[in-house]
Formats: sequence, structure tokens, C-alpha cells
Amino acid sequence: MELSGSEPQPRGDSRMQELTSLVQKVTQSSSWWQRHGVDWAWLILALSVSPAGFMLLQSERWLPLCLGILLLGTAHTVVSVKGSHLASHSSLSQSRFWNKLWAVLFIEVCGSFTAEVGTHQHVKLHHAYTNVIGLGDSSTWKAPFFPRYIYLFILPLAVPVITPIVAMGLIQDLPALIVLRTVSTISLGVCLHCWFLLNVSGFRSLLSAFLCMLLYKALYSIPYIHVNIFQHIGLAMFSLDKKPKRIYQMAYGVLNLPRNPLLDWSFGHSLINCHVEHHLFPTLSDNMCLKVKPIVSNYFKQHNIPYNEDSYLSRLRLFIDKYEELMVDAPQLTELVGVQ
Repeated sequence: MELSGSEPQPRGDSRMQELTSLVQKVTQSSSWWQRHGVDWAWLILALSVSPAGFMLLQSERWLPLCLGILLLGTAHTVVSVKGSHLASHSSLSQSRFWNKLWAVLFIEVCGSFTAEVGTHQHVKLHHAYTNVIGLGDSSTWKAPFFPRYIYLFILPLAVPVITPIVAMGLIQDLPALIVLRTVSTISLGVCLHCWFLLNVSGFRSLLSAFLCMLLYKALYSIPYIHVNIFQHIGLAMFSLDKKPKRIYQMAYGVLNLPRNPLLDWSFGHSLINCHVEHHLFPTLSDNMCLKVKPIVSNYFKQHNIPYNEDSYLSRLRLFIDKYEELMVDAPQLTELVGVQ
């Protein structure tokens, strides 16, 4: 597998080149199963439990109903978050065609967002300009007009409703064929959910089916928002003309959360406990990020490079205590003297 960053490596960045060489040796000696198969197995498993989730919703008892919601919410999150993220980085296949196809399927049909704009904003901006103010500074996740507890614990529940609305606004300036495809695929995804709820789960009205779909789609929305703000906001921020070399940019601007079985496998290792590795080598799959994690962390420690890690609860307390500073006020620039 060819490793690549989201932008060319600066000349003279010998440490990034050395680390890349170490990681390259691991990826070249890894099997297809390790590079892609493990993550595909998890995506297929998530899809395969969906019928059981729809069937459980036939019950009139609370326990089967709750289990059905849990299965459907988890399956939806695995596919629409983990699958979409891997597809946006072309991490599901060596084929450009198949990666594009998976991106449309996972991002648009399953995730109700736009593959073109989503990939551009995430890969071309956020990854290429991680924590660079005005470009990849995660400001799209900020909503400063909401109080802290509303933003952190209530507003995320509206994500399933907000996502397709935002998508429709973002595609207006795209070519007509892409607009038509995006509207069609998002509509197809919503219709399929409602069809299964009506014809398999036995819901009696379209409205009740639609509301149930929103319910299980929102199941992981709160940690989803938390994860996206915890791992960049509050860390070092840079200006475009003074951002450090890539290895330092990611070391100071990215943070790993600890292993968490539920979030690891629902969102993917690259979004949870291997986020530093993911930003250094964004084309690696979740399983490969986990495999190279010891190499990256040991290399950082050997060369006295920061390797940011913090717990979920610690970050949550930080954002509650310093919400105004982190999510409302403009971020302050970080000057990394000697590593630019």
C-alpha cells in the first residue's frame, strides 16, 4: 500500500520521512486481510444484523424494541461514520473506481450527506490544513450561539435532521448531474429505511416510521459531536504562513482518545484511539492505523515529540469548563519556535 499525506511533505522533513519508512515496511508486509479485510468484515457484520433489528421492532415489548433500536443505531453508525470515513480516504480498496462507488453508497445513501463536498472539506481542507485557522480549524463544528449544555447534550440529537438539510445547501453550486445524483441517493436511503420499517417492522404510518428512523440514527449523535471537537479544538492552532512541518503539525494539533470498544468499532480506530496515526497516514485503514500505532507512539517518544492522549471524560470536563474560550472565542495562534 502506498502511503500518502493530504499534502506534499516539506523538504528537509527527515523525521517524517523516517517515520514513513518505518510504517511503510509494516504496510508492505501486511496481508489484504490486515489492510482492508478486517474493516470490511466489520462493515458487512453491521449490515447483516440490520434485518434482525427491523424484525425486533415488530415486538410490543420494551426489551426487544430497545434491542432493535440499539442494533439499528449501531449498524447505521458503523456504516455511515466508519464506512464513510474510510471511503472518503480511499481506504477500502486499491481501486479508485470502487472507492468512489463506496463513497457514494456510504456517505450519500447511508449517511445522507454529499460525497463531493464532504470529501473535499474533510480530506482537502481538514487534513491538508489541520488546525490552520480559516482552513482546517474544525470551525464548522462550532455553533457559538448555543449554550454549552444545549450544544453538548441536546443539539447533537438533531444531527439526522440537520445533515441532509446542510447537504442540500452545499450542493447548489455543483454540476447538475452531481446534484441530481446526490438528491436521488439521499432520498433513496431515507426511503429504504422507511420501507423496511413499514414492511418488515410493521409500522402503520409513514410518520411513525420516519420518526423511528430519526431515533436510531441519533443514537450515537452525542459522542459523534464530542469526538469531532475533542480531538482538535483546544490544541495548537496555526496560521497558514507559520504552520510547522507536517509531523509537528499533527503532533501538536491532533489528539487520541483511549481504547473504547463501543466507540472504536462504531466510529473506527482512526477516529478514536488512532487519530494521530490517521492524520499522519490518512490512507491507512482503521485496522492498519491500530497496527502502526506502537511504531508512531514509540517514534514520537524517542524524539521527544508530543503524543497527545486524553480521556473522553477529561475532554468533556474541559469543554464544559472552558466552553466560551474553546467554542465561542476566536482561537489563539501557537508559535512553535524551532520546529517550523
